[in-house]
Amino acid sequence: MKVWKKNMVAAAVLVTVCAGIYVNWVYTEKNTAADLTDTLDAEKVMSDDTLVLSEDMAAIAAGEDVNTTATDYFAAVRLSRQQARDSAVNLLQEAMAYSGEDGGKEVESAMELEEIVQTALSEAQIESLIIAKGYADCVAYMSGEGISVAVAAPEGGLQQEDVAVIADIVMTQSDYSLEDIRVVEVQ
Repeated sequence: MKVWKKNMVAAAVLVTVCAGIYVNWVYTEKNTAADLTDTLDAEKVMSDDTLVLSEDMAAIAAGEDVNTTATDYFAAVRLSRQQARDSAVNLLQEAMAYSGEDGGKEVESAMELEEIVQTALSEAQIESLIIAKGYADCVAYMSGEGISVAVAAPEGGLQQEDVAVIADIVMTQSDYSLEDIRVVEVQ
């Protein structure tokens, strides 16, 4: 009976996360431009001119020091990670829709989708616990090779004690060993 309840809770969490991703996708789909020529001048789209970068991007390309904040970094990483996951979820959902006759591929796609959801939940939980320990912000990224945790630098920088606390959180919330954990300080 406990296994049934546990599976039901896991299925409910999976459905909730998938519904959230779908709603996010539908909402962002409405906000995207219908055509590139709607947002850019038609001459610029068809010309051979190089892409004009914003001032910050041009400065980065030139190797100059740009005044970006750690908050910008964490927001950009989270957005990039979410977009990659949304894309993967969309591909898996399409694969599941097209493999209606072949049940094996549908089960495999469902397992991959569940793995993506579990990874997202684990990363979010690790990030929340690290922030709860008093760090300003952090981003965790899990992969097959290990986990990388980027942490906003506290006053005086990250000390060995800080790295130990972060590593302990990661090890208790995941299956990674100490050798698989990389902690990066973001200035």
